[in-house]
Amino acid sequence: MKSLHLISSIRNAGPAVALAATLLSAPFATNASERRFVYSYEAQSYVPGSVELENWVTWQDRDGGDRFDFRHEIEWGVSERLQIGFYFVDWRHTEGAETEYHDTAIEAIYNLTNPNTDWIGSSLYGEVKFAHEFLELEGKVILQKNWGPVSLVYNATLEAEWEEDGLEETKGEIEQTLGLSYMVSPKLSLGVETLTAVEFEDWGGAGDHALYLGPNASLRLERQWFTAAALWELTGTEEPDFQLRAIWGIHF
Repeated sequence: MKSLHLISSIRNAGPAVALAATLLSAPFATNASERRFVYSYEAQSYVPGSVELENWVTWQDRDGGDRFDFRHEIEWGVSERLQIGFYFVDWRHTEGAETEYHDTAIEAIYNLTNPNTDWIGSSLYGEVKFAHEFLELEGKVILQKNWGPVSLVYNATLEAEWEEDGLEETKGEIEQTLGLSYMVSPKLSLGVETLTAVEFEDWGGAGDHALYLGPNASLRLERQWFTAAALWELTGTEEPDFQLRAIWGIHF
């Protein structure tokens, strides 16, 4: 409603000014649960009572054969600040091997500040993954700033993993992501994402430092959205040379 009043009040100033005002006051912010990025989470508010289904697929070009990872998540907006998600199954298929169940997960995201109205938006993220002889804890700090159609987001993630008999094998990982997106129209956003990760076996010395970079795109429809990103490795490690991730969301 404020946007309509703003446009009407300056329309008499001339066509050029009216057009500029229309573009600047257009609803560039996405729906609360829609995502412009696939490797980064966003610091956003939520719609209380909203429910959404997200379907993930990640293709990794590995030396031992292509691997496809799948996730299926139900998200629930508890309040404007809190969202809870349940990944009822994470499964994967590796070329030349059997398709296997990997884990189930629960996540929570709590929004602290707004990326549109505060000097910077921020959220805290927590996730627990579990399965037979597998446990992973993940914490994430999410920072974001929006300037009209432009969105800049940063994630810092710490993971701790236990697996094998008695959960005796331990591993840690520090991951950082950075994403920049421009909303071409209310239905289409284009951008770029970068990801860096390093593992710590038994929380000892750091392993290889992998760095990825690539483009992304997000398409929004009335009750659905689709976001994808393709990343190429810029460092010569044993990690996948290329990975493509896509997420399809459906609002209920």
